[in-house]
Amino acid sequence: MKILVVNAGSSSLKYQLIDMKTETAIAKGGCERIGLKHSFLKGTGKNGSFELKRDMPDHTVAVKLVLETLTDKIHGVIRSMKDIDAVGHRVVHSAEDFDCSVLIDNEVLAVCENNAGLAPLHMPSNIMGIRACREVMPNTPMAAVFDTAFHSTMPPNAFMYAIPYEAYTEWKIRKYGFHGTSHKFVSGAAAKFLKKDITTLKMVTCHLGNGASIAAVKNGKCVDTSMGLTPLEGLVMGTRSGDIDPSVIEYLMKKAGMSAPQVLEYLNKKSGVLGISGVSSDFRDIISEAEKGNSRARLAIEVFCYRVRKYIGSYAAAMGGLDVIVFTAGVGENCPSVRAQILDGLEFLGVNYDKELNNNIESGKNINLTSKGAKVKTLIIPTNEELVIARETLALVLGGP
Repeated sequence: MKILVVNAGSSSLKYQLIDMKTETAIAKGGCERIGLKHSFLKGTGKNGSFELKRDMPDHTVAVKLVLETLTDKIHGVIRSMKDIDAVGHRVVHSAEDFDCSVLIDNEVLAVCENNAGLAPLHMPSNIMGIRACREVMPNTPMAAVFDTAFHSTMPPNAFMYAIPYEAYTEWKIRKYGFHGTSHKFVSGAAAKFLKKDITTLKMVTCHLGNGASIAAVKNGKCVDTSMGLTPLEGLVMGTRSGDIDPSVIEYLMKKAGMSAPQVLEYLNKKSGVLGISGVSSDFRDIISEAEKGNSRARLAIEVFCYRVRKYIGSYAAAMGGLDVIVFTAGVGENCPSVRAQILDGLEFLGVNYDKELNNNIESGKNINLTSKGAKVKTLIIPTNEELVIARETLALVLGGP
């Protein structure tokens, strides 16, 4: 069975075609600048990498182009669209309407549209991607796989905000969490790598990329996570502020003459390590500048690592112990100096890692950094969110849970 995984952004559409017999991507790529001038598709297919410059005024045209490349004589890996058995869509927010992935019908799509205001930066694009695929592939089963679903096991004492209870009952204002497909994948992969039963483990999974979040996974279930109602809460990120005093919003409105939407853009797109360093949102650039003596770049890294370390400690307390720390995503997998700065100081929890191995890992591999005798395992597990989406879609199409 072959499943097309779609992740639609406001002006982009990423895709992978996964052969579920081997769980490998036989084609992947992305459409960029949808609705803008100079749009293009970059991908890999039968004959390696390629780039196509095409006008893509909307997501429907982008989906059609993806399907053309999957089936054409040069780049194609399938004979026709009939070889695509199902489509799995990444959908950011489920609110409390869904606690698992679901097959998409008109009712599900209407619920997603109703929840769009909970993630205005992501949900409209996700919905556009679904509509575009349904228009082009009306008879192909499709699934919505929610970022928030893995975190639906959080207890109320973890997800409630200390504001009047009616804000929750009337408007569903609470912590939801994101990156759920990544946290689900790496927690399961970590248990398998260690040859342990996940229901016996207390893990902290650290998805550290331009967007970053941490989850406390106890006995295979998420019991807390750093992101909240939106992906703005929690860790310092590439361009997002993370945790901040809410009064800062009103203060900025008065001092800088900003409107509320301008402040939100300021906190979402101009803050984080970019805002502190003044250099970049890319850790490679910031690390390079810090090594040259740039004090703001160094401070940005220190603030980021301090926040991650603090969350790890708090989640160990929340779970009553800690067995495993997992690093994943771009920064978590590829920045040894950042991992080291996070881990140094956690010895009191039983963390002890191989510093030489940490500096000399092979990218893309599961790595056990744990030193002999350490109570807490320290792992690097490359994430695979697309595979989670494909697996969930397959289970639904076959009639599973």
